[in-house]
Amino acid sequence: MFGYTARLLLDPPNELPRDSPGNHVLALNESELAMTARDAAAHAGDAASLSVPDMTLDQLNDDVVALARGYNRTSPIEVYRRAKELLDIAQSLLERTQVPRQRTRGYLAAGQSAALLSAICFDLGSLPAAVSLSRTAALYGQVIEHGPLQAYAHGALAFLAYWGGRPSESVRLVHTAQSFGGLGDTARTRLSVIEGRAYGHLGDRRAAQCAVRRALEQSTGTRDELHDDIGGEFGFSSDRVAMSNATTYLLLREAEGAETSASSALRLLSNKPEDQRPLLISTQASVDLARALLLRGELDGAHEALEPVFSVPTEWRGAGTLERLAAVRSGLCHPDFVGAAEASTLGERIEEFSAAAAAHKLGAAAPLSIES
Repeated sequence: MFGYTARLLLDPPNELPRDSPGNHVLALNESELAMTARDAAAHAGDAASLSVPDMTLDQLNDDVVALARGYNRTSPIEVYRRAKELLDIAQSLLERTQVPRQRTRGYLAAGQSAALLSAICFDLGSLPAAVSLSRTAALYGQVIEHGPLQAYAHGALAFLAYWGGRPSESVRLVHTAQSFGGLGDTARTRLSVIEGRAYGHLGDRRAAQCAVRRALEQSTGTRDELHDDIGGEFGFSSDRVAMSNATTYLLLREAEGAETSASSALRLLSNKPEDQRPLLISTQASVDLARALLLRGELDGAHEALEPVFSVPTEWRGAGTLERLAAVRSGLCHPDFVGAAEASTLGERIEEFSAAAAAHKLGAAAPLSIES
């Protein structure tokens, strides 16, 4: 009935029917086993060949670190060229290696390069490109679960959000950035500064002031490999903190706090060797000082504060500087300055300075916004 003869049913249990699946085991021979071993070895060999020399990754890492540390002393156009080249190299290396350790290093270098490209695209006036590149950096950081890189990229997105007129989204992004692990004091200081600016755009005086205090009081002694060990553009020095806090105070219309912070930034910068002073930071601090003085009605002081700014080469006239100067130009229209020859002259100089700027020529279609 079931296809078995009486003989098969009476055979000893270790004898299988000729067509039973178990008979295939008996059919294996040395040749088939050797073929399986060869196939496995070939596959492993192919995988092993998908690697790159570690020294190539070492050089890539060194080049990224050098660019980050020299960011503020390298012309924006050259920073863009180098960062783009480094991102291309990192992506090419990722296509050539399947070694997990090497892929982690490749993704980290790609993320850092994308972050530097985002920063320079912002300085050159392209907000959409900067946003896209910061998201790219965040994704690379997510792939390798690198907390500091993800925090840096989300902080940049928060910074770009309030520049794009979305301060509430900026606060949310800062809080996301603060949730990543492995962050040192510098990373948390930077995020507190950005948070303060976001609250400043929202007009939340109490929250902004609390964030400013946190930025100044961060001192647990913890470090991370991106913000502290590499530093440079990934860092956030005390002069940069002071300059950024000055902008927050200006958003809150607090002239005294803005003047104190901007003056502190310029003092800290003056203590550095001349070849180590970041031109973008010193320029923005000078403009913020002028804005603070205008709030106090001191036109002569504002004019004096802006003198160093007007000598900045065109390629160094970044978007942050131009938007600050636009706020100065607007402040010169205050009724207290109407009819003042010095106000008219200063306004014309600002317009000429801005028209010649590289960021003005390469800028985004939609204007950036420094004020809410």
